[in-house]
Amino acid sequence: MAISDTSSITGQNATSAATSSNVSNEDSEQRFLKLLVTQLNNQDPLNPMQNAELTSQLAQMSTVSGIEKLNSTLSGLVNQTSSNQLLQATSLIGYNVLSPGDTLTTKTPEEGKEPASQAFAVELPGTASDVDIKIVDGTGKVVRTISAGSMTEGVNAVTWDGKDDTGAVVPAGAYRFTVEATNGSATVKATSLTFSQVAAVKQGTNGVSLELMTGNNISLSDVRLFL
Repeated sequence: MAISDTSSITGQNATSAATSSNVSNEDSEQRFLKLLVTQLNNQDPLNPMQNAELTSQLAQMSTVSGIEKLNSTLSGLVNQTSSNQLLQATSLIGYNVLSPGDTLTTKTPEEGKEPASQAFAVELPGTASDVDIKIVDGTGKVVRTISAGSMTEGVNAVTWDGKDDTGAVVPAGAYRFTVEATNGSATVKATSLTFSQVAAVKQGTNGVSLELMTGNNISLSDVRLFL
C-alpha cells in the first residue's frame, strides 16, 4: 500500500477517535500520536512522508481538539443563557402581557356603573387605511363593529366599552374579535393581540415559556408589551 493511502486512513482514524463521545480528548491525542509514530516507522524509504503531510496531520488533530473545546464552551454559554433567561422571566409572574390572541372577557358591571373597557391591540406589517374590528359572541353573532379608521405599522391599541352596536351592555362572558385591514384595494394581514396575566414560567426543550391565566402557553418572543 502506498504511503499516501496509509496517511489518509490514519487521518480518518485519528479524526474518528477524536470525535467519539466515548473517548476523551487526551486519549484521542495519544492514539493519534501512536498511529503517527507507527506510520513513520513503517513508511516506504523510497517514498518517505513529506513535511507538508506531517504538518497537515498534526494540524488536523489540533483542529479537532479545538473544535471540541469550542463546542464545550458554547454549550456552557447556552446553558448559562437559558438559566439567566428563566430567572429574568420569573419577574413577569403577575404582570399582564400583550401577546397573540383574540379572546375578550367581560364581567357584569356594578349597579349604576359603566362596564370596564376591554383593552386589546392590532399589529400590522404595514400601514392600513381602513381597519374594521368585529366583536362576536359565543354563537358567532356580531355584537359590535368598530371602525378604527387608519392604523400605522406596528402595534395599535384599541379599546371596547363592553357595549353592542345599540349601546346596550353585553352579557358577561367570553367574546372574540376579528380584524379586517385594507390599504386601498390591498389586504393587510393583521395580528390580533390581547392582554393576559402571567401565572407561571416554564423551562422546556424549546426554551422558556410563559403560562397565562387563560391556560395558553407562549414564548418570550410572543410578548409585545407587559404591564
